[in-house]
Amino acid sequence: MEIYNELYELWLEKCKDFELREELESIRGKDEEILDRFYKKLKFGTAGLRGVLGAGTNRMNIYTVNQVTQGVSEYLLATFKNPSVAIAYDSRINSERFARETACVFAANGIKAYIYPELVPTPMLSFAVRKLSCASGVMITASHNPAKYNGYKCYDSEGYQMTDEAADSSYAYIQKVDIFEDVKKIDFEDGLKTGIIEYISEEIINEFYDLVASKTINPDAIKHAGLKVIFTPLNGTGNIPVRKMFERLGLQNVKVVKEQELPDGNFPTCPYPNPEIKQVFECAIKMSKDFKADLLVATDPDCDRMGIAVLDNDEYKLMSGNEVGALFTEYVLSQYKEKGLMPAEPVIIKSFVTTNLVSVIAENYGAKAIDLLTGFKYIGEYITNLEKEGKEDNFIIGMEESYGYLFGIHARDKDAVVASTLVCEMASYYKQQGKSLIDVMNEIYDKYGIYLNRVESFEFEGAAGMQKMVRIMDNLRVDKKEQVGGLKVLKTIDYEDTTVTSLPASNVINLILEHGNSVVVRPSGTEPKIKIYVTAVSNTFEGAEELFEKMLADAKTWLEV
Repeated sequence: MEIYNELYELWLEKCKDFELREELESIRGKDEEILDRFYKKLKFGTAGLRGVLGAGTNRMNIYTVNQVTQGVSEYLLATFKNPSVAIAYDSRINSERFARETACVFAANGIKAYIYPELVPTPMLSFAVRKLSCASGVMITASHNPAKYNGYKCYDSEGYQMTDEAADSSYAYIQKVDIFEDVKKIDFEDGLKTGIIEYISEEIINEFYDLVASKTINPDAIKHAGLKVIFTPLNGTGNIPVRKMFERLGLQNVKVVKEQELPDGNFPTCPYPNPEIKQVFECAIKMSKDFKADLLVATDPDCDRMGIAVLDNDEYKLMSGNEVGALFTEYVLSQYKEKGLMPAEPVIIKSFVTTNLVSVIAENYGAKAIDLLTGFKYIGEYITNLEKEGKEDNFIIGMEESYGYLFGIHARDKDAVVASTLVCEMASYYKQQGKSLIDVMNEIYDKYGIYLNRVESFEFEGAAGMQKMVRIMDNLRVDKKEQVGGLKVLKTIDYEDTTVTSLPASNVINLILEHGNSVVVRPSGTEPKIKIYVTAVSNTFEGAEELFEKMLADAKTWLEV
């Protein structure tokens, strides 16, 4: 404990920020509180930084943000000639401040910093990196985490989040930076005057909208189906971009949830601003009493994930990320085939934990489904490689079961702006046929079979929690499972072992069971959680539910170590 108290005293001496000093003073003599803030540094990886806001090395604050930016600056200067960086931020607490601090540190190191003049979605950052030929990009966001979190996503020159090699190299520089002594910084307004800091232009923002609009397949359906939509940006960045696209494409009957319309990093009506959970739709459902919408659409705070709820017999039913991914696959491929737009070698790209139903649908239309590790950067990288081979037109859509989709090559990260327009177009098209998206999903199950895919998350807070997560994964590697839920384990794939997979090493264990079932165990790369992905395959919904419960019950026992 002595070393952590020494760190604590150093921060008390060096920290000049009033709010952080107040927090440090408030924990004087409280060993557990001090330990939690100083027992480790926030680690910079392919997902950048993410952590609870506050004082200390294990918190998101201006010192940890600036330390990382200084290290990334040194990496960029050693790797690129005359590097520049694009910067964006969401609605979270301190996001704008962190973004400006980031620009000031890059600028002080002689790196041109392009920054959006107001909060924008993550995919617009990805777009700007490529459009401005930047060496890197930074998005200040903690995605769909609770309000107490913020984060720092770092992108490479291709517009997707840094891959392992670049992140490791950056981290090596970051570790050498003294958090109080080595950070260079200029004044933001001075940077604007000299031109080393520059606001990203309206022209670039409009070009992003043009590219999203260009992906419309059935524009007349949007204009004439009379689809009624309630939209919520969950107090995040999606409010203006998504509504602008709805208006541009002619979607008339749209209402916005007032309590969740404007940016607010406290997320007062949805403590977990995650479109995967039903709570975020409660305000929209209340609105539906006066405006019976066909579809409820929610985007997370940085507008890279999208979730929907569909009206079905006077009740709103949430659709999972896997179901929406399957619907997108069926809709786009069927329409491309019907309209003669199908490329020679159509490719669907998905994370390997995304439902295999997508692969089955793709095969039906002569398309190939590519499975990659979890992390949209791998999908972005694959698209970029297609582009370099002159085969970018083969890309149909990319997706992750965690509500992330990309339709088009305008970005290299998931994009809830284009996903929101696509889902409304799709719903409009089917509404003209007298069908809801629930009806279409049931048709897909009838045609291809029932794939029940669910993910359960288990939190492990603090130092003890992190240690327990390590023990759980170590134990699974030693104690091989022979059966799960009464099903035989045919194969166990450890993705840390690169000799058994062509993919990069990843802390993931995949148990392949008989009859197409599976269980995947993966610690989150951005949150103190272990996620368990269960796939239950059956001819009936009842059979799939029963099988799922049996497999999940067994999997939960693995966490008791």
